[in-house]
Amino acid sequence: MTDQNNNIEAAQQILISLGLPKAQQNERSALSLLALLNLTPDKAWSEAENPLVGITPIMDWVRQHYGKEYAPNSRETFRRQTMHQFCNAGLALYNPDKPDRPVNSPKAVYQIEPDALTLLRTFGSPVWHERLTTYLAKRETLVARYAMERKQNRIPVTIAPNKKITLSPGKHSELIRAIIEDFAPNFAPGSMLVYAGDTGEKWGYFDALLLGKLGVKVDSHGKMPDVVLYFASKNWLLLVEAVTSHGPVDGKRHTELSTLFSGSTAGLVYVTAFPNRSLMGHYLSQIAWETEVWVADAPSHMIHFNGTRFLGPYAN
Repeated sequence: MTDQNNNIEAAQQILISLGLPKAQQNERSALSLLALLNLTPDKAWSEAENPLVGITPIMDWVRQHYGKEYAPNSRETFRRQTMHQFCNAGLALYNPDKPDRPVNSPKAVYQIEPDALTLLRTFGSPVWHERLTTYLAKRETLVARYAMERKQNRIPVTIAPNKKITLSPGKHSELIRAIIEDFAPNFAPGSMLVYAGDTGEKWGYFDALLLGKLGVKVDSHGKMPDVVLYFASKNWLLLVEAVTSHGPVDGKRHTELSTLFSGSTAGLVYVTAFPNRSLMGHYLSQIAWETEVWVADAPSHMIHFNGTRFLGPYAN
């Protein structure tokens, strides 16, 4: 137990020395650092390793080697309150084996950054303070470099002539790009992008001012559709759900969106977008009537689910 406590305290001291915020100087973050180094209680710091490890394996490792039990629902806390900051600080790398892996992939992994590993292997040795000073002097350059690499893996989306945004990598973002670049020009030419979700950051793009002018105010708790387009020439708001792993605009989702956009002065059009017809086949029985379906691999076609009009709003 003494060796366990010593390692945890040492890891906390390292996090303080590296300038991590106070919220990341706690025991959970210290244990996460030890897991990234595979530094079991019987190992010296010079024996630190650099395995690829995911959030759940980190929690399992902590329980096995340090006897610290965290509830399964703590997974997001580890990810959002520890590993996210480790990556931002350049201490850890996110998906170094496959940088374009989707951010919400269950296969996501982390790895200690190579220069940080070299530094931490000297902890407790006579050269620690000298190496720490050298590392801190060049860390900003490292952080900027890795931030640039992450940015290069993001998906560019053209939302207007000469105007682009980027989304986190993955199939979901690819479909969102298709909705904006293919669906909108075909079925809502000249429409303006109001909102585009991002798997990595909930608000990938959001023109709250435009939506507010249309009578809709959404707080951070509102479950937005994946894409919202304003078709000004017809005064329509197109609410588009991109389906790659989760469900379409079914009856329940239709009601949720109707409620969320109830104040809209523009007519509401509900659209479910799929990457291909094969995936669409799995959800056909769930799609709500009086909604539209668009498939990215046949971008010039639309499927209309009954009703009296094609691609248009209905009275609630």
